[in-house]
Amino acid sequence: MIPFNKPFLHGRELVYIAQAVASGKISGDGLFTKKCHKFFEEKYLFKKTLLTTSCTDALEMAAILLNIQPGDEVILPSFTFVSTANAFALRGARLIFADSGINNPNIDAAEIEQLVTPRTKAIVVVHYAGVACDMDRVIEIASARNIPIIEDAAQAIDSFHNDRPLGSIGLLGAFSFHETKNIIAGEGGMLAINNDSLFHRAEIIREKGTNRSSFFRGEVDKYGWVDIGSSFLPSDITAAYLFAQLENLNQIQEKRKYIWHVYWNGLKSAVDAAGVFLPEIPVWATNNAHMFYLVTRNIEQRTHLIEHLRSQGVNAVFHYLSLHNSPYYMHKHDGRSLPNSDRYMNCLVRLPLYYEMTNDDIDKVIESVLQALKN
Repeated sequence: MIPFNKPFLHGRELVYIAQAVASGKISGDGLFTKKCHKFFEEKYLFKKTLLTTSCTDALEMAAILLNIQPGDEVILPSFTFVSTANAFALRGARLIFADSGINNPNIDAAEIEQLVTPRTKAIVVVHYAGVACDMDRVIEIASARNIPIIEDAAQAIDSFHNDRPLGSIGLLGAFSFHETKNIIAGEGGMLAINNDSLFHRAEIIREKGTNRSSFFRGEVDKYGWVDIGSSFLPSDITAAYLFAQLENLNQIQEKRKYIWHVYWNGLKSAVDAAGVFLPEIPVWATNNAHMFYLVTRNIEQRTHLIEHLRSQGVNAVFHYLSLHNSPYYMHKHDGRSLPNSDRYMNCLVRLPLYYEMTNDDIDKVIESVLQALKN
């Protein structure tokens, strides 16, 4: 079976983990955590970064930093992972789900404006498959009303919108280093903080609501509980694994883009006749090759495709269930139909894409897809 995903070692992951252990400090904010922060701040010019235990935690930190309160409204896409919504639901916010675009699973920026009310406290965009949303339009809407933007950039490392790194455009950006992402640490995430005024409080929230970081820098003579927060710090062992991957980011990205383009070239001539379309990369966006997906005509065609691929030893999978239809939130949703979100829910299928795929693996996936579409 060709798996959908396969975690990998690229270089010095185990060497750096051993160094972290030998240093005598494997809790948060050790040597390798600092190295990761420096990497991101220098390469992508994020004002400040903080590693977290997950992208989920980074989003929860963002919700706390924005002082989201019960009754506040947060606009976000329905076609996303539950963490995007949970971060704000935990603060008591009312979730206002927006539809996806007709040609792209990202949030339909044109729909956001009609959803804004005086209670809107944040707009959350998700860069699906690492491809940028229409940030010019989102910024236009948000800036006119002084509404902060949060970028869920879980899938969007090393991807750009008109030369600006994703995660650097909104007030805050959240990243994931889960084993399914381009750059991995098993679990792990990061909050990019693009306004210096938020950094001190972000440190406090990340350290269980204490000013412990200030204490260790000698800025205060003792530390205590000064705000709400939680234990959002990852182990320096996690950071050690991550830093080894970051050292090889260019090579990893080159391989992933190679796989993506082989898929594209092998499938583009055959999909139209089957009523299937491939990912669209808007003119403002780059492609970080996080994911290669197909969108089928209907759920029956997708079911046939997935079943055929599995019969050929290829593990392809679908993706999110629309959150506005979820058992938890369907009775809280305002009742609007979100047809594009539901179309992606029913018709999108993701093909295997991981660093260690061989040319034979890629060719087998393409051949199996073509066989399925002919039938």
